[in-house]
Amino acid sequence: MRINRKRVLVCNCEGTMSLDGADLAKACEADSPPEVQSQLCRAQFENFQTALKEDGALVVACTQEAPLFAETAVMEAPDKELAFTNIRERAGWAEDAKAAGPKIAALLAEATLDIAPAPSIDMKSAGVCLVYGASDQAIEVARQLATRLEVTILLSDSTDVIPPPVMDVAIFQGEITAAKGHLGAFEIAVDGYAPLVVSSRSALTFEAARNGAMSQCDLILDLTGRAPLFPAPEKRDGYFNPDPGNPAAVQRALFDLVDLVGEFEKPIYVDYRADICAHARSQITGCTRCLDVCPASAIQSADDGVEFDAYLCGGCGGCNSVCPTGAASYVMPRNADLYARLRTLLATYYRAGGEDAVLLVHDDSHGEELMSMMARFGRGLPGNVLPFALNEVTQIGFDFLALALAQGAARIVLLAPPKRGEELAGLAAAIGLAETVMNGLGHGGGRVEVLVENDPQVLEAHLHEARPVKPAGRADFLALGDRREVTRLSLAALHGAALTPVEQLPLAPGAPFGQIVVDAENCTLCLACVGACPAGALLDNPDMPELRFLESNCIQCGICRATCPEHVISLEPRYNFADAAADPRRIKTEEPFECVRCGKPFGTKSSIERIVEQLANKHSMFQDEAVIERIKMCEDCRVIDQLEARDDPMRGADRPVTRTTEDYLREPEIEEARRQVLEDRERDDDEDG
Repeated sequence: MRINRKRVLVCNCEGTMSLDGADLAKACEADSPPEVQSQLCRAQFENFQTALKEDGALVVACTQEAPLFAETAVMEAPDKELAFTNIRERAGWAEDAKAAGPKIAALLAEATLDIAPAPSIDMKSAGVCLVYGASDQAIEVARQLATRLEVTILLSDSTDVIPPPVMDVAIFQGEITAAKGHLGAFEIAVDGYAPLVVSSRSALTFEAARNGAMSQCDLILDLTGRAPLFPAPEKRDGYFNPDPGNPAAVQRALFDLVDLVGEFEKPIYVDYRADICAHARSQITGCTRCLDVCPASAIQSADDGVEFDAYLCGGCGGCNSVCPTGAASYVMPRNADLYARLRTLLATYYRAGGEDAVLLVHDDSHGEELMSMMARFGRGLPGNVLPFALNEVTQIGFDFLALALAQGAARIVLLAPPKRGEELAGLAAAIGLAETVMNGLGHGGGRVEVLVENDPQVLEAHLHEARPVKPAGRADFLALGDRREVTRLSLAALHGAALTPVEQLPLAPGAPFGQIVVDAENCTLCLACVGACPAGALLDNPDMPELRFLESNCIQCGICRATCPEHVISLEPRYNFADAAADPRRIKTEEPFECVRCGKPFGTKSSIERIVEQLANKHSMFQDEAVIERIKMCEDCRVIDQLEARDDPMRGADRPVTRTTEDYLREPEIEEARRQVLEDRERDDDEDG
């Protein structure tokens, strides 16, 4: 069976799953029904080997034996594009497995999509490791690592530490006061830094201490049991801070540390576009959403935007979840690939006869483990629950939620591991916005929820006992364009199916949609807001003084409000479903003021008259009518008028008339003409006399 030009091998795992090849082919729009294998990884293994020799990519519907298949592919067809999908624990092994056909078809179709790989950066580690601790444990651990790494010990407290008989690791004393960096490039600052006295006998003694010592290393093992040296320590590559009272956790850290020598590829999780970032303009701060949610301090404020440190980014995706413009866009996978997966999954499920789809969004490792436990020891996933794996569930934004609800997801359950609980602020904002929209359109709330859970029994009960609900929409459209355009398409579809279709829906403060309210009477049309707006929501008119507003572009960043010198702009968060939201709306228009000298239009009449009113005869420099009149001139005429003014203290003598070669050559002729004129005049006088 070929789907999306890829060969798909399906196995019922020794008859433990009921698979109908004809139904699968029809639902997936495949070229022909598949041959359903029963023991592809053993007795029918040669069928896999035969498929390796065929042209095109290969998808195997089995993940348990993926290592065997992958190893064989490396040996027999190293250039073969090979992918795997799990239809067993996610669908076939379940209480209602007989009704799981539509879900299996959807999972197979999703697995055949072409997903662009994320870009990466290189990180290098030479194995220089710092062990930071406060007891004999630090020395014992360091000596274990010393056989594989270049180790240095920094003791924060050397009390009761017995000097080792053999100094096979360097020992120092001190307190780390600051740390920065990442795998292969850590920098630390140490106070109380002192080398060990080699003659230490019954207790460790150290030389004179000094503050402000600096050092570099590739790896850090923190056994102090104190607060971590870095925010979100689990996301800082090369830094380990296990509980020193948990021997198993310490030993696991040692195993991980010794493998971190060499060159490594780290994914670049986020693609940043400074040109559409709404953080700041001209050092005026607007949107700070990504800065507020980043747990790893990988985002820093810059002059007219933000700076992303790809080495520090842990890939939680919170910035993607809250960014209103798409300037911070997650690329593992890219949003376009995410939208394609979602549409394929839901469309195939409903085409195969599925009903009331529930989307279970989960992290790759965490969700798969819980689903495996449910399938092996419990009831498994309900037939209408479609698992949707991501690198991080926290990368989800409102655009994804709106698209899923518009294209047929009756409910969305976002499964997060407990360790991600503190990173859910961005996700909570997206869910709150979805709740407002769905309630406002009459579709009912409670369709999107976060479940922070590690217990498969709790997850199973939650999914099986949930109240059934019908989809709010079943629109099938291509999610083209940027995130904001996809959101508009999705909301338009939900609005079209609304039970209470409203034109404007009020939103909570902080929402990335809305309009601005301008006190037009006090607006001077300086248009500073137009130049500052990062989203193109405020527009001018090249032909006349005019301020226009395009509501569909407004992200409510507040830069216009902070920029306005007259303080006449306020924000009103809302979503406008009317077509007029996509058309520029005139806020204020005035006739231009014409220069009193050349007639050129410049400025606005109200602005010029206001300036004249405030300065004329009220300021020492504007007591003269000529100076006041100069205010009414354009920028060119003001300069000319100033230079022509006789009272200008910087004015020099009149410029002499320029004489050319032609003037000199014509000089005799001119003199003769002048003489003739004088003679004629004298003759006329004599005749009159």
